[in-house]
Amino acid sequence: MSSNATFETTIAQPVPPQDLSHIVGHRFIYTYANGWQYEMYVKNDHTIDYRIHSGMVGGRWVKDQQVDLVQLDEDSYKISWTEPTGTCVAVDVLPTKRRLHGVIFFPHWVEEHGERTVLYQNDHLDRMREYRDAGPTYPIYVVPEFAKITLFEHVGADDETVISTAPGDLPEGWSDRTN
Repeated sequence: MSSNATFETTIAQPVPPQDLSHIVGHRFIYTYANGWQYEMYVKNDHTIDYRIHSGMVGGRWVKDQQVDLVQLDEDSYKISWTEPTGTCVAVDVLPTKRRLHGVIFFPHWVEEHGERTVLYQNDHLDRMREYRDAGPTYPIYVVPEFAKITLFEHVGADDETVISTAPGDLPEGWSDRTN
């Protein structure tokens, strides 16, 4: 039996066994091929915190984003979510290979006015929803990119201190650390 057999699905078992222990409680910093740098903390099996260090909405940070997290295969995970802004994101993470592929689906209003989202989102949820509802939504700005994971570390689950400040308030060079 191949190692992939454990990930087969059937009508009776539509979700293969899930071992999320190799991603839950981990922080990783990654840089997309387009130069945008992000940081994600997988707080638990349904929540992430993240900061955006550079790129179109660099400076933005979010806590307690609800996500769908699944293990696709050994060392392969998918994290996906929809933000109050209307932005949808799907990220495939391969920690051992230090590789990631993300697809961000920005509503048109974010493409036009990304600066409106560059803040601590949790303090502005109603405003983000107002912007989303006012639109425009289309055309969607799709950003599919590969990224290199430059830092991957276990920091423990459900730790509110892992991402607790804005990217701009971190010491110079903080996000350039590697391991």
